[in-house]
Amino acid sequence: MKNLILLIPLLPFLGFLINGLLRRQLSKGLIGVIGSGTVLASFIISLYAFFNLDAIGGGQAISSSARIVGNPVLRYFDFINVGDLKVPFAFQIDQLSSLFLLIITGVGFLIHLYSTAYMHEEKREHFGRYFAYLNLFVFSMLLLVMGANYVIMFIGWEGVGLCSYLLIGYWFKNIDYTKAAKKAFVMNRIGDFGFLLAIFWIISKVHTTNFTDVFLHLSSFSTKDLIGITLLLFLGATGKSTQIPLYTWLPDAMAGPTPVSALIHAATMVTAGIYMIARSNALYSLAPITLNVVAIIGAATALLAATIALRQNDIKKVLAYSTVSQLGYMFLALGTGAYIAAVFHVMTHAFFKALLFLGSGSVIHAVSGNQDIRAMGGLRKALPVTYTTFLIGCLAIAGIAPLSGFFSKDAILLSAFEHNKILWVIGLLTAGLTAFYMFRLLFITFSGTFRGTEEQRHHIHESPAAMTIPLIVLAVLSIVGGFVNVPGVFMRGGEKLTAFLSPVIPVNEGAAVSHSTEWMLMGLTTAVAVIAIVIAWSRYRRYKEEKETPLARTLENKWYVDELYDAIVVKPLNSLGKAVNTFIERGTIDAMVNGVGRLVNYGSRQLRWLQSGQVGAYVLLMVISMVLLFIVQFFLRK
Repeated sequence: MKNLILLIPLLPFLGFLINGLLRRQLSKGLIGVIGSGTVLASFIISLYAFFNLDAIGGGQAISSSARIVGNPVLRYFDFINVGDLKVPFAFQIDQLSSLFLLIITGVGFLIHLYSTAYMHEEKREHFGRYFAYLNLFVFSMLLLVMGANYVIMFIGWEGVGLCSYLLIGYWFKNIDYTKAAKKAFVMNRIGDFGFLLAIFWIISKVHTTNFTDVFLHLSSFSTKDLIGITLLLFLGATGKSTQIPLYTWLPDAMAGPTPVSALIHAATMVTAGIYMIARSNALYSLAPITLNVVAIIGAATALLAATIALRQNDIKKVLAYSTVSQLGYMFLALGTGAYIAAVFHVMTHAFFKALLFLGSGSVIHAVSGNQDIRAMGGLRKALPVTYTTFLIGCLAIAGIAPLSGFFSKDAILLSAFEHNKILWVIGLLTAGLTAFYMFRLLFITFSGTFRGTEEQRHHIHESPAAMTIPLIVLAVLSIVGGFVNVPGVFMRGGEKLTAFLSPVIPVNEGAAVSHSTEWMLMGLTTAVAVIAIVIAWSRYRRYKEEKETPLARTLENKWYVDELYDAIVVKPLNSLGKAVNTFIERGTIDAMVNGVGRLVNYGSRQLRWLQSGQVGAYVLLMVISMVLLFIVQFFLRK
């Protein structure tokens, strides 16, 4: 079993090596088989591990106080061994990590399969490079969730950051795309700095980074330690999972190919912050101040991103801001202590957001690369599979029962209602906005008449099977995925996911609300979503150009947050850099270095007169020397 588990990350890494090194020799078909097949094999092994957790060691309790059940840690070798600090290269395969393994490899495989058709027009060399990056991305994310300590998690954390840079800037000849990749890389480094400081802080207190050991020695941390460490970890999470103030890189990440967007938004990178906090729930539960910060930032991000999505016209940008908003929902759940609800929403969101992104890719593929929904319309009949599955994705993310998003969103709003009524109102408002902007996107894209060019009209066709099959599978999962955690108000004993995760994550959500209140909350949320959909239908089923108002322009320009960052961060830093270059680099350091060089050069030019070979020069020097000697003898010596 130990060696079998090791294959889960190694297989995608093997795919990365083969496709990366042999991309000029392998055919596109073989590259696609290797890239997709390695991830599929990892999924099969993950599935086996999921159903055999007891064989790994997840069945025996060793500490109920720390919520660690069994001994699910598989050690391979000592990664760091310095003094008292020992960091093993070890994996922790428990209920939480095994669930994420299924999401990453399962959804990741469908995205790989989709890519074989979507990216087929690329040259063979670039096709191989793309799949190599994709495999490396999956490997890094697997390392992140499988690591049994914060150091291995951080290695995977940095790996997904690197892969996002490579994939967002995949079309590197486009300067704007490379700038988007650089922006993602830099903003993630800011968050990573916080994560790194938290690791050092943990080491200074307990001399270990192993999750089991850290959670068993919580008494070694003071309240200030817990608040400081958890806030720094949360700073790392804001970078990876795009929360205020580090969220602006994700919409720009749309520069990468659409399957990459699906992978980043659904199965890998942006869920890393949720996983890290859920994994560290023992620390966070003892830091209520941090939890409040997490909840407030999450709610604010959810609402802010939802308002921006209202007036975006790029099909992928709408989905990107939707992801930021849904991640805010997940942090709202984490901040209210509903860790399982957050993980539940990660799972359902992976299904319907991957579906929506791949659906947008199918639309873009049909209209010859156009991404502006104002130049689409009337695609419903031409793209029946894409339309039907996209509609299912919209219904799921809008929280319409009984689709998956309904159950997970309801769990989050229920927890927010218990925790703080203001946060619940924000969550409810965001749910209404989500339903509105998603159905605005649906109606403008698929209803009415086609508004593109004649050339595009002739090109419109449904995508090939390699693209539509993943859409159908994800649509089915978006429909049935929520039934893994049906709340008790519907079915007694239906909360299977909660029971499954309970050995790793304490169950404390939803206990204080009566069933009548829960019915009322669900009814209200559904009513808000339905009203928002009806408004969107009445406004956009027949497309009319939208009015330009000051608020609309503000939303189109994303509340001018990028401009604000540019004014208060980028331009001052650029000015500081120019000043340092002018006055310190050139005016001081270069001047000193070059001055020494010039001084030596000048001195050597003067000294050469001593060995010039010219008699006149020697006579002149002799006369000058005699004069100097005369002056010394006559005036200076007594």
